[in-house]
Amino acid sequence: MQIVLPGALPEAAFAHELASHIERSSPQFASWLADGHAHTISAVPTDTYCTPYEYWLLRRHGFEAGAGERPSAGLAAVYARDAGVPTQADQPLWLAQLVHVAPARDGAALIPASELEISPDQSAALFSAAAEYFPDSGFSINSFDTMHWRVGMPADYCPATASPALVSITSVNDWWTQDNAGRPWRRLVNELQMLWFDHPVNRDRESRGLRPINSVWLYGGAPPSRLKLQTQSSGKELRVLRHLQGPALVQDWGSWLQQLELLEREEFSRISTMPELVLTGSDRIVELSPARRGFLSRLLGRKHDWRRWWSVRN
Repeated sequence: MQIVLPGALPEAAFAHELASHIERSSPQFASWLADGHAHTISAVPTDTYCTPYEYWLLRRHGFEAGAGERPSAGLAAVYARDAGVPTQADQPLWLAQLVHVAPARDGAALIPASELEISPDQSAALFSAAAEYFPDSGFSINSFDTMHWRVGMPADYCPATASPALVSITSVNDWWTQDNAGRPWRRLVNELQMLWFDHPVNRDRESRGLRPINSVWLYGGAPPSRLKLQTQSSGKELRVLRHLQGPALVQDWGSWLQQLELLEREEFSRISTMPELVLTGSDRIVELSPARRGFLSRLLGRKHDWRRWWSVRN
């Protein structure tokens, strides 16, 4: 079994203090940390253009960024594979995700499609309204799924784009580049924003207390053929448990400990043999595998000093 825990690595400033709480309230989890062999992977979002969890997914699918390319280029292909949407294996896959963008204290905030409750009818209506804006723009669109369009790009335009998930926990302004090459795409997005401002779909959504779908976010670029199929056939059961992700994002460590205790009671305590663990933080990944310990280590009951990698500062 392999268990992935997004948000399981606290910021270094808090990790040392939390360690003692973990040993008292989550003994099974603490024993896994002590018994496992840790492999740390750097996953700095300004380098990868995606969240550490997404970077782990890319590695799991065997994607490797090419020269001058960010790892996030493979995310559209990973999404398509996991969603089971057919693609052209050798063609670059660019997706535009339907999103909500709103003014925020530090610029603009993005709410991804997964949090917007978009119906197929709403998606189709917005697509139909937008289609007429594309023929003279240099871009093309095709329907993909409820949350995305597939975008055809000009031959000379291949931007490095951040994942919607990363943008949603940072700021649109951090990733909305103002280079000349991206001007046609920015102009097209601005036109769509104006088109959808008073669209019947959004009037209906707002009347029901839902956020309007008022923009799109472009990401991807790599062809699906660059994913390696053999990485998907390990035979291990994979479980992604997101209990810690929300509290870690807002640095609410009291709630984080409560969620860890919940995982201890409802998940970890029922597992008799240490699974492989994947822990992610804000800029790194730790993969923990059951360590093969020699006779003397077992006899003396020695444990790995997990605090050494737990509270490391990059």
